[in-house]
Amino acid sequence: MADDLSLDLEELRHLQTIAKRPRVVSLISSEIRNIEKQVNDAALVPPVSTPTPVSMSLKAATEPALKYTTLGSFSWDQDTDKVKIYVFLEGVDQEKVQTEFNPMSFDVKFHGVQGKNYRCAIPKLNKEIVPEKCKVLVKATKVIITLVKASKGNWLDLHFKEDKIKPNLDKERDPMAGIMDLMKNMYEEGDDEMKKTIAKAWTDARSGKTADPMKSYQ
Repeated sequence: MADDLSLDLEELRHLQTIAKRPRVVSLISSEIRNIEKQVNDAALVPPVSTPTPVSMSLKAATEPALKYTTLGSFSWDQDTDKVKIYVFLEGVDQEKVQTEFNPMSFDVKFHGVQGKNYRCAIPKLNKEIVPEKCKVLVKATKVIITLVKASKGNWLDLHFKEDKIKPNLDKERDPMAGIMDLMKNMYEEGDDEMKKTIAKAWTDARSGKTADPMKSYQ
């Protein structure tokens, strides 16, 4: 018992001299103090149990995070019920595929493919899917990711896109307002000559000399 503790203590002190990461150094130092206390106690009281190994905690602290290569090239098709994404990747093991499906996103990771890790993910889909019904099927030369649509219909794209053209639903709005907004944009982006022309048309429209301000511009 005492011999084992001494060997553990010696090895931990060696690890302490080569460790660089603060968290790892802290873990080792804490374990050294713990074993030193056990050694001192063992000198006074007969040992009753085996000390907890420290190798697991050291491994967890020093294990590097996995790195992934993002697969940005793939093809897809659809019907009214589902979307199928085709990832052309060889050597994928079905048992080493990790999936995460959410209502508006998915992330599929492929581990240990010819020594590398890959992932295919879309952070925000065009429309909602049913996560529990989605699946991944591994073939010899490709992987098929099936997304089940929450509502039937066709998607214009896999990715969500903001609708930049928002219709004006205010029926009581001045019908001239849209024309005036257009002239403001043309004024801001035009050259000096255009600005002079638009400024005159704008002034005439305000004073009632011209019924349609765009006629002065034309």
